[in-house]
Amino acid sequence: MNYGVLEERIGYSFNDKSLLQRALTLPSADGDDNNQVLEFFGDAILEFLVSEKIYDEDKTEGELTELRKSLVSDRALTPVSQRLGLSDFFIKGAGDNIFKKSIPSAYEALLAAIYIDGGMSAARCFVLSTLDFSAVAYPKNYKGLLQEFLQGRGQPLPQYVCEDIGDIHTPMFSVTIVCGGKTFRGKGQNKKQAQQSAAKSALEWLER
Repeated sequence: MNYGVLEERIGYSFNDKSLLQRALTLPSADGDDNNQVLEFFGDAILEFLVSEKIYDEDKTEGELTELRKSLVSDRALTPVSQRLGLSDFFIKGAGDNIFKKSIPSAYEALLAAIYIDGGMSAARCFVLSTLDFSAVAYPKNYKGLLQEFLQGRGQPLPQYVCEDIGDIHTPMFSVTIVCGGKTFRGKGQNKKQAQQSAAKSALEWLER
């Protein structure tokens, strides 16, 4: 099979074409040389590269975890695989109508194959050029938006007063701020979430 078209789509030319072939070989094909192990390896590489891309976002560990989940989920990878046309090159057994899971899995297997063939730099380039980070809805930074709102009107910035209201089993924080002579409160499982909640309430009230 001529993989030139696919290599042009993914922006990478393999030195070892057998790696590309293996990445596109579904478990339904005859033999053991399918893409399942590559998929396993690619999943780990993808999580690392996505973490590397987003780690310096101004977010908590929990928020980063949720963001990463949304970026590496089958729901996110399926349209990427479809856009690249990976299924056009699948090697599969007779009667295999392409199991739904095979489409996003092929992206992970392909990533692993690129890593093995060309190293981390090539793998990183592939992910950054094909994965749609903009498709994920980033949570609003209400604290920053509130600051911009108040500074734009020459108003003082609020002081965030935090109180630990949880226990050892259920962490919970309450934050209080005063804006425009009115008190606003927010709660969250960590201080940052509580601050964002309070800032959101204040901003919504001020914008009204």
